[in-house]
Amino acid sequence: MTSQAPLTYDQAGVNYDLIDPLKITAQRAAAATASHLAGHGFSEVKASRGESAYVVDVGPFYIASIVECLGTKTLVADEMAKLTGKSFFAGIAQDTIAMAVNDLITVGATPLVVQAYWAAGGSDWFGDAQRSQALVAGWKAACDTCQVAWGGGETPALAGIVEDGRIDLAASCTGLINPKERLSVGDKLGAGDAIVLLASSGIHANGLSLARKLAERLPQGYLTEIEPGVTYGEALLAPTALYSPVTEALWKAGIAPHYCANITGHGWRKLLRHPSSLTYRIHTVPPKTAVLAFIQKQAGQDDREAYSTLNMGAGFAIFVKAEDAERTAQIARDCGIEAWVAGTVEAGEKQLLIEPLDIRFSEDDLSLR
Repeated sequence: MTSQAPLTYDQAGVNYDLIDPLKITAQRAAAATASHLAGHGFSEVKASRGESAYVVDVGPFYIASIVECLGTKTLVADEMAKLTGKSFFAGIAQDTIAMAVNDLITVGATPLVVQAYWAAGGSDWFGDAQRSQALVAGWKAACDTCQVAWGGGETPALAGIVEDGRIDLAASCTGLINPKERLSVGDKLGAGDAIVLLASSGIHANGLSLARKLAERLPQGYLTEIEPGVTYGEALLAPTALYSPVTEALWKAGIAPHYCANITGHGWRKLLRHPSSLTYRIHTVPPKTAVLAFIQKQAGQDDREAYSTLNMGAGFAIFVKAEDAERTAQIARDCGIEAWVAGTVEAGEKQLLIEPLDIRFSEDDLSLR
């Protein structure tokens, strides 16, 4: 364990207690606009309010949509480019698309169209051919993996808003829930369901503020080896896993999830996202990826702090009927994603019990909706 004082997400500059109240206020204002849909002959799926994607009923099927920002992972790519001479922006592109697609599929949607938002601090950013072409190639490759069309985007140069030499990346995604039976907003979630966890590929794109702050403590910074032949910076930049091939394969196999959660911000507390009063009991904890184990140790975090912030080896949760659990995990493995039947859903108090680690999260630990 590091001898330095523990490093928390709050100390790294991200305080959800300050961010979440604004999000809740915005959600309330947004909900008041839903009546406008009636003028077009449509209606919202009210249960999707506060979920990872918004759903509109257009008659024969549902339309789902989401917009997501990548965050600060580009700063790690920029520093590693200086240190190694390599471009990591193909992986950064996948990260950005994953932020949107992995949220969209939680409601049962098939991703259809992705739009890009690439806002640079100046036109010079786009003039670096190695970097910009890597971004384009990675973006297309991720679209191909998810079988989604890249519809277009916006590439503003925002000097004075975005720092010179930097870029702010975001993606929006629109998808279809067709047939309507694919809708997954938790109305079928209940006691007796199984919890299947899908492996993460690393830190994904959440917790980078903490990870960057930690790099300042390391004598060799991003070039610190965390395992033979792998530096801290390289491990941080492992592209985020894309989970839409799994959810599409599940539907083709006749498995309709009762609920899904993308384990990003708020870590494993995301398993408490649904408003129902249910207990989520975890009996099998996936192994931590090397970079997450390294961050936890070097930041001096106990398990409760780590699992409340980072994905800790599980990037996506699928809640299914108990009889479908093993097959769900196998289908994920067949798609190249390791998976575990990790727990069960029970009637009772709204809480998450990670039994092997003796961790309990309650509704008081969460303010996501």
